[in-house]
Amino acid sequence: MSGRAEPKVYSIPTGVSFVDELAAGILDRVGNDPLALAGVTVLLPTRRSCRSLREAFLRRSGGQPMLLPRMSPLGELDAASLSLTSAEELPGVPLELPDAVKPLSRQLTLARFVLAAEGMSATTAQAVRLGADLGRLIDAVWTESIDFERLAALVPEDYAAHWQQTLKFLRIITEQWPGVLGASALTDPAQRRNLVLQTQAALWRAEPPQGLVIAAGSTGSIPASADLLAVVAALPQGAVVLPGLDLEADEASWDAIRADEAHPQHGLAHLLDRLSVGRAAVRRWNDAEEPRAARARLLAEAMRPAATTESWRELDGLDAAALDGLTRIDAPTAEEEASVIALLLRHALETPGKTAALVSPDRNLARRVAMALTRWGIAVNDSAGQPLVHTAVGTYLRLTAELAASRAHPLALLALAKHPLAAGGHDPAEFRRSARALERTVLRGPRPAEGFAGLIAALKAADRFDHPDQQAALLGWLETLERLAAPFMEALFSEAPLGDLVRAHVAFAEALASRTDAPGSEFLWRQDDGEEAATFVHELLAAADGFPAVPGKDYPALLDALMAMRPVRPRFGLHPRLYILGPMEARLQHFDLLVLGGLNEGTWPPDPDADPWMSRPMRRDFGLPSPERMVGLSAHDFTHACGAEEVVLTRAERVDGTPTVPSRWLLRLETVLRALGLDGRIELAGEPWLAWARGLDEPDAVRPVAPPEPRPPVSARPRKLSVTKIEKWMRDPYAIYAEHVLRLRKLDPIAADPGAADRGQFIHAALDAFVKAYPGQLPDDALHRLLAMGRESFGPLLHSHPDVWAFWWPRFERIAEWFVGLERDRRRTLKPLATEVSGELTLSGPAGPFLLTAKADRIDSGGLGLVLIDYKTGTPPSTREIELGFAPQLPLEAAMAEAGGFAGVAKNRVAELAFWRLSGGDPPGEEKAVKGDPATLAAEARAGLEELIRHFDDPATPYRSCPRPAMAPRYTDYAHLARVQEWSAGGDGGEG
Repeated sequence: MSGRAEPKVYSIPTGVSFVDELAAGILDRVGNDPLALAGVTVLLPTRRSCRSLREAFLRRSGGQPMLLPRMSPLGELDAASLSLTSAEELPGVPLELPDAVKPLSRQLTLARFVLAAEGMSATTAQAVRLGADLGRLIDAVWTESIDFERLAALVPEDYAAHWQQTLKFLRIITEQWPGVLGASALTDPAQRRNLVLQTQAALWRAEPPQGLVIAAGSTGSIPASADLLAVVAALPQGAVVLPGLDLEADEASWDAIRADEAHPQHGLAHLLDRLSVGRAAVRRWNDAEEPRAARARLLAEAMRPAATTESWRELDGLDAAALDGLTRIDAPTAEEEASVIALLLRHALETPGKTAALVSPDRNLARRVAMALTRWGIAVNDSAGQPLVHTAVGTYLRLTAELAASRAHPLALLALAKHPLAAGGHDPAEFRRSARALERTVLRGPRPAEGFAGLIAALKAADRFDHPDQQAALLGWLETLERLAAPFMEALFSEAPLGDLVRAHVAFAEALASRTDAPGSEFLWRQDDGEEAATFVHELLAAADGFPAVPGKDYPALLDALMAMRPVRPRFGLHPRLYILGPMEARLQHFDLLVLGGLNEGTWPPDPDADPWMSRPMRRDFGLPSPERMVGLSAHDFTHACGAEEVVLTRAERVDGTPTVPSRWLLRLETVLRALGLDGRIELAGEPWLAWARGLDEPDAVRPVAPPEPRPPVSARPRKLSVTKIEKWMRDPYAIYAEHVLRLRKLDPIAADPGAADRGQFIHAALDAFVKAYPGQLPDDALHRLLAMGRESFGPLLHSHPDVWAFWWPRFERIAEWFVGLERDRRRTLKPLATEVSGELTLSGPAGPFLLTAKADRIDSGGLGLVLIDYKTGTPPSTREIELGFAPQLPLEAAMAEAGGFAGVAKNRVAELAFWRLSGGDPPGEEKAVKGDPATLAAEARAGLEELIRHFDDPATPYRSCPRPAMAPRYTDYAHLARVQEWSAGGDGGEG
């Protein structure tokens, strides 16, 4: 470099808009010559910063057209943008650069090596994620310009055995992967970026360009970029413009900054050392006055290295003016933080032309804020976009894969059939109506047998349809879906190559998306998410060559893992003045208001990611950057963002119920402000915003909610109920209103596993069959025959549900043994008359006859009269509940029997009422006679029911919800409709 001028390095302070100052300085240096401006080359960190500089030039020109400089993103220089101006080949400068391998192709190839690695037992999806991790490691190694051969130099005996295994595993990237690249004449993306940067540096070093060359906004964190910055700084018309270099720090602090990787200025100090430029030689880019110099100094003090923090004892020259435009908001929860940020952004729109952005690394906070803004109909521009897997098309592709992989499990079938893209050659609304009809008739309740065959069999056995032709229509619907899915399912379970699997998947997805008027491809691959999905599928097919067969059960997870890494960024319909950015995307951007959100330790700065390959000592020995270096870069982003005109710092005191710790930068700022006597000032400015955000959803006054008291006309009230419903009527009249007046029924769960009610039905059915088969003398092998009937009653569940076989069946075996023993004793004096026998009793009321119905589990006959038995697999009611009339089932059945109301059972007195508790535990069964005279209990129950009928035949009588909380039912399906939780907390819930 002999004979050349000293490197030209400048800085733009944090308190001004970087791109506006950069544009002003460029215009000052070229004068009013538009051709000279067009000859300027500007290198910036990102494409987004290039767009921001264009907008800054537009602001400077007042909207008038002008020739702009040539602007290129430093980290994304393309070979086509290189200044290959020499007609002759230059030493060390290649005329052609190899293309970069596609990231998806690299990921799948590395995943293939992972699956083939010795001792590896990963699923395909896990291997794909490991492939992505290996790719990131490769890029990190190239970024730091490290030789892969240094891996072998890590002395194995210095590390634990599992690290030795890791080093052995990493031969994938030192031995296998380079061979793939060599055979295809490709290179890694980070390596190619280095080659482009190195080539540009060599070209400019050999032949300096004629025009002005400016590299601006870079911290030189990539060594190849730093080398290019050194070349630019040494060019005759070159300049490097640094973002926010602290020119005021004392020398002791600057020396400490060089040693402190977590300091925001460390990266710039390291770059100056690499450029061989002293900090004193760095000049301001412009001479304009810095409008927020006091805030910049305050932040510099807050970030002062620990070695010189004793200077905080002697702070001077800082006053409340340093806090102008700076606000802090500590929200109690993450939800409130998002709400107040959304309100801040919405308020910014009240000022014409004002721009605002949320800057945060917290993606959960970003999503919450974006959702909160929709209350005002605002679609915010989120730089991170949305993962393809969470978009409408991504969800559709995932659901089609899950349908096939689950062999048409009801949940997967319904989720897919109700997706807006699913049509199956029909109108989408008609298709979804069929799906809902199938849900009601087949899919809710016990799970059908596996596959489409099981669904079709269940549909053929069903008997509840809305109209006579519905069964045939639904059969056609299911058979069409089966036909469309068959090729994909066949490929999935024959472990076809990945490429064939993807083609079959796409064919099924397109066929299912087809409508009456157009093929599915016209609907599936349009709009932003459809276009990105089409690109993804195209790249996946190109990268799938050579990938091993994928087990069918692994395919949905594989697809999820791949689509989760593909962002979809909407191009239209976004608000032009509001943005959500990550800290890196916000670099060099200009906004009037910046909200820096998620300022909690572990979020900003983020906790370092766990390295799956190397420990901290191994990373250090290998040459990879330490986690503290990333903290330093994050700190620089934070301090630079704090230079905006208005800055609001936000955090949540609790996230997901867990207390949080404020960011270390907030704690440092608190300490400095306390030393200045300014503590609490910026928090005070934020308090109104919290109150206003809460006021968006809080009512002016809280009014107690009254319990519902529906009073339907008597003509709409039920005139027929079963004895089991009478207990519900007593305990929860609202449930009778909802079920019998509104005709609302709780839907069964989808593909339900058998529950306690099913267990009771199976046991009842087995005992009923046994007593009907042997009403007299029991056979010698009675236990064997009862168990056989039990197997028939339990049916296929014994084999399809392991928990039924493991838990229910042993209990039934014990019940059966107890039951047979009891029956042998009872048959000496009692004879079974009827089981599962229906009965009815007509009562009178002011509005007319009222029909009471029943189905008695069992009625025996003895010398003293009838014995009514109720089988209970749960807990029988207490004596007090029976005496008070809140468990009237057996007493009402007794009244019915005394009136001759049971079919086939002659009118007779009732001698005994009994519950048989059938638990299968210890003891397996228990015979509990109801205390009291059956005739008296029957008379009282009948009288009580007649009084209840008279009471509710009065149109003024309301159907209250649980009027006596002490006697409320254990389970109710209608508490949410009655809004019990809203009104019961404030009072006693009703009358006595």
